[in-house]
Amino acid sequence: GTYPGDNTRDSHFANVRNKALGSQHLLSLPREHGNSASGTFGYLGGRLTVPGTGVSLLVPHGAIPQGKFYEMYLVLNKAESALLPSEGTQTVLSPAVTCGPTGLLLCRPVVLTIPHCADVSSSDWIYQLKTQSHQGNWEEVVTLDEETLNTPCYCQLEAKSCHILLDQLGTYVFVGESYSRSAIKRLQLAIFAPTVCTSLEYSLKVYCLEDTPDALKVTSPCEAGAGCSTCLLRSPSFLALSEGHNEGVTDPPFCRRYPRGFAATGWVFLSPAQKKKTTFCCDLPRVFYRSCYSLRGDVSLPSSGGGCAATTTTQLGPYAFKIPLSIRQKICNSLDAPNSRGNDWRLLAQKLSMDRYLNYFATKASPTGVLLDLWEAEHQDDGDLNTLASALEEMGKSEMLVVMATEGDC
Repeated sequence: GTYPGDNTRDSHFANVRNKALGSQHLLSLPREHGNSASGTFGYLGGRLTVPGTGVSLLVPHGAIPQGKFYEMYLVLNKAESALLPSEGTQTVLSPAVTCGPTGLLLCRPVVLTIPHCADVSSSDWIYQLKTQSHQGNWEEVVTLDEETLNTPCYCQLEAKSCHILLDQLGTYVFVGESYSRSAIKRLQLAIFAPTVCTSLEYSLKVYCLEDTPDALKVTSPCEAGAGCSTCLLRSPSFLALSEGHNEGVTDPPFCRRYPRGFAATGWVFLSPAQKKKTTFCCDLPRVFYRSCYSLRGDVSLPSSGGGCAATTTTQLGPYAFKIPLSIRQKICNSLDAPNSRGNDWRLLAQKLSMDRYLNYFATKASPTGVLLDLWEAEHQDDGDLNTLASALEEMGKSEMLVVMATEGDC
């Protein structure tokens, strides 16, 4: 189909060619069930989500030229197959994510959301976004708080995720470096075991992973293709790892020798009486890098394997957005033009805590629109318009509240 205004024969052939190019990119990429998502998007935009990973791509309304359709995709690159950046004492804080196809003409930035495992409450991190070139080398895109007018993106850092406004699709990863040896990286210990215990010997495998949803999903033996004969025994145990406060660690744990995820295997021998119980106690010492950490506790024996529920990965057009288009346009019309009182898009950025580098938004045709795109990415799970309504009320934009109450579902 076509959108109104697309009545030319040339645009039709361009549309077919763009879809074909997108399909070629999709076919050339290694994709595994559950670790990728794809969909065809046009002028109305939409959202791609890789379920259970915290990774998504918001394609705003108007990002794709009118009359064009692009088959777009998201792929999580497994740690062992991606040449992750390893410079000095930098550590990888997020999965490496490919969004594509590369080289697409975008009329406004898209928003890539990726999870990270940095403890942002410790302000001792130097954060950096990197991209992978066609030659496989990792190149710096931006160091947070060192943006300039030439910086091609904007990063909105939250407690457990980072939202990145991008003009160019590609492969990206979020990294960090501790400048005071007190920055904290969140880890999790996950225990997997067979769903059926046929002997007195019970094999356990413990993974030490970054504390991000994708790490557990990608590492799970069930997801990795071993069927559902193996399952997670208990909720992961969480660890806080820093450079300066880890007994028994002599090499800096954030340096390039620190692996992205690794496992220890142990065996537990069960007596006939223990096999009849649903829990047992075990010691699994030295399960992560050069440390004396020991995990001890009750572990529930599984009763049966489970399946993976299907989840929607693609939302198209108005269904992907929390703010109705008519309301969005009225907010933009009200706030885009700077005024002497200062209650314009700049104040909205401040109220929404998106004012770390205002010059990025100032270069856009509609600064308010880009701020609202970022708000959409931040609130994709709760969809609560109250935060936006409160910000507008504090700005003295009561007329916008009337619009939201009459035209939207606030």
